Amino acid sequence: MNLGLLGKTAIVTGGSRGIGFATAKQLVIEGANVVICGRQEDTLMEAANKIEKETGQRVLAIVADVTRKSDCEKLIMSAVTKFKRIDVLVNNAGISSTNAFMDISAEQWEQDLNLKLFGAINCSQAAVPHMKERGVGAIVNVTAISGKAGWKHSMPTSVSRAAGLALTNTMSKDLGEYGIRVNAVCIGLIRSAQVERKWKKEAPNLTWEEYSNEMGRDIPLGRIGEAEEAAKAILFLLSDAASYITGTSLNIDGGSSPVL
Repeated sequence: MNLGLLGKTAIVTGGSRGIGFATAKQLVIEGANVVICGRQEDTLMEAANKIEKETGQRVLAIVADVTRKSDCEKLIMSAVTKFKRIDVLVNNAGISSTNAFMDISAEQWEQDLNLKLFGAINCSQAAVPHMKERGVGAIVNVTAISGKAGWKHSMPTSVSRAAGLALTNTMSKDLGEYGIRVNAVCIGLIRSAQVERKWKKEAPNLTWEEYSNEMGRDIPLGRIGEAEEAAKAILFLLSDAASYITGTSLNIDGGSSPVL
């Protein structure tokens, strides 16, 4: 299937590792001009070099903190200056921060919402005018299944992710008239640096496949998902194949969520 991403300009926040890295790489493979951002320059440049080594194509790496509106504006303008257009934005920047409600400080609430919710708002507000100018665009907000159905000790992440889903739906209503589609993905248990650290700490004698199967015993598909699987679903929502899909969310969780 031709996804229609050839020659388009895509920005992926949090693009130096995990789902962001896998998404950026898949976009490059599909022929898009890709810009990745992150807060740590060394990690970001390492990711950019790895993508170039594996695909033969360069990506533009911009150090940016999405909680700062000025950094988001710099990120978008760097992409426009280099590639003359913005077609696709993946708001992926975020970390997993969970605790019991009474144990979360005001600072932790603020940090989580600033990164996951306002980071998406800041980048989208900077990118949308360039999409409106061309009358087309696609945005995917990366959230989590806990945003639909939280579990014990899942705050503040479950709250900020729920806000991200509300943001997605309302943005789609405001931006549809300009040809801009806005969707979300809700991530379940996916292989990441954090998951791999837990594996090596708790079960160093198990292979990854064994550990994945053990941790996925309560997941209908029976294993931990791979970042590339999430990336391919994100690419679908960004692509021309999803040209009549907006304001919705897609679970990428192996069937573990109790809600659609």
